[in-house]
Amino acid sequence: MSTGVVDDTAGAVPRTETDRSDTPLLRVRDLRVRYRTDAEPVTALDGVSLTVAHGEVVALVGESGSGKSTLAQSVIGLLDTEAEIADGTVTFDGEVIDTGSERALRRLRGARIGFVPQDPGLSLNPVRRVGDQVAEALLVHRLADRKWARDRALELLADAGLDQPRLRAEQYPHELSGGQRQRVLIATALACGPDLVIADEPTSALDATVARRVLDQLAAQTAARGAAVLLITHDLAVAAERADRLVVLRAGQIVEQGPTTQLLTEPSHPYTKQLLAASPSLTPPGDYRAPRAGDGGPLLTLRAVRKHFTGHAGAGITAVDDVGFELHRGETLSLVGESGSGKSTTARIALRLTEPDSGEVTFDGQELARLRGGRLRALRRRFQMVYQNPYASLNPRWHVAGIIEEPLRAYGVGDRRARRSRVEELLAQVALPQNYAKRRPRELSGGQRQRVAIARALALHPDLLVLDEPVSALDASVQAQILELLDRLQTELSLSYLFISHDLAVVRRISDQVAVMRHGRIVEAGVTEEIFEHPRHAYTKELLAAVPAPVFGKDDHDR
Repeated sequence: MSTGVVDDTAGAVPRTETDRSDTPLLRVRDLRVRYRTDAEPVTALDGVSLTVAHGEVVALVGESGSGKSTLAQSVIGLLDTEAEIADGTVTFDGEVIDTGSERALRRLRGARIGFVPQDPGLSLNPVRRVGDQVAEALLVHRLADRKWARDRALELLADAGLDQPRLRAEQYPHELSGGQRQRVLIATALACGPDLVIADEPTSALDATVARRVLDQLAAQTAARGAAVLLITHDLAVAAERADRLVVLRAGQIVEQGPTTQLLTEPSHPYTKQLLAASPSLTPPGDYRAPRAGDGGPLLTLRAVRKHFTGHAGAGITAVDDVGFELHRGETLSLVGESGSGKSTTARIALRLTEPDSGEVTFDGQELARLRGGRLRALRRRFQMVYQNPYASLNPRWHVAGIIEEPLRAYGVGDRRARRSRVEELLAQVALPQNYAKRRPRELSGGQRQRVAIARALALHPDLLVLDEPVSALDASVQAQILELLDRLQTELSLSYLFISHDLAVVRRISDQVAVMRHGRIVEAGVTEEIFEHPRHAYTKELLAAVPAPVFGKDDHDR
């Protein structure tokens, strides 16, 4: 009986265990990479050397802009056209690939090296169904015929954690949530059973339960095939739980590396210590902050809100189903739940960026559905949104200064000099150097782009910020800075936050109230401490159980 698999191994030299045992699968030696910019060249990697053995999981950690993604792109020959390898070598299974031909790299990509890129919004073809995009990996490498590739794509989508894989396979990327799109990329990377999977922030958009399932899938492949994983992440809890070795990168240089347990419990470099201290997932939980009493009536109220989407094939999904809550001035309400649970749709309805099918949304006593024209525009100044995908929301042709200044110009705030001064103030607030004002989004890391998006949202001094995964792309140290910034601004300006996140450690740290969403409904809501310490709903318990287990130093165990 035919399996649909095409025999593409004729003439290939079989690899034996002896061939695999002594030589590292991946070796990077003295790698130097430079980027050409409008100003002066930027050195992204400066003499980086590391190895990944067969069957080993190596986690590369470090702050945004440290060169993590550049290293991943160097290994598979997908550097930006403005980047160049100035020195060093990259060897895969004994073959030098940094100077290899594009044809040789195409033979390796997908088939032997699977790659999960950081930004699914930029990596999926917007005009092709996602099932076809997963199947394409098998077809390109002649590992399956069309029918078997389509069937296998459904299995891969299910393994990556997507519900209703048959329906999802027929959808286009824009019909999926950010986390669902990222799972499509993971399914594609695993399609051909590669020897090495380079996963660049593979769980940054995923909730804890799906992240665990995805990482379990990567671990299962490592065990079954003797494959290796190069895990690039800013989530130290994920790295601590999953990696055999940690490699710490800062400003394009490796400052420390070693076995995971040793590096976490006995770090020697000050920067590693700083990262560990800043990670909410790796520090023992402190006291929950006392819930803040609202000033007067609620600032934002949703009552019985419902939204149903109909796909191109007529299939329907109820994204938000009878959702209601109150958010008071100066308070933070966090919406948590798996990707696709309706969190982002709820946020868009709250800001009248998406019209609900039924229900009511009230902001500061005014029902949004009744407002039109100038009254609606004036009210919009009082609430702003920070989107999950900063690159898609930033104009790629503008400099950072122009992006941050845009809302000030749109509302006629101040003259040119005043606006320039406000931009400088906002850059400082989000921990970006002043010279970044002249850079464009493509010259920034994912975390740096997110900070620009936050600065733009703060420009008009709003009353309410809707923050859709605002720190999901940030490393631990910058994440801590942004959370401290948000906390300080909230205290000083009586800001209200509707905070959307899958990172429960972050939610625990910043929230007064928490609402847990699943399948478009709020299944449990209450004061943060009660939700975390005494969860009632089975799904809330499942979410909390899926959080990576912290690894503390010796001193912490003794407390």
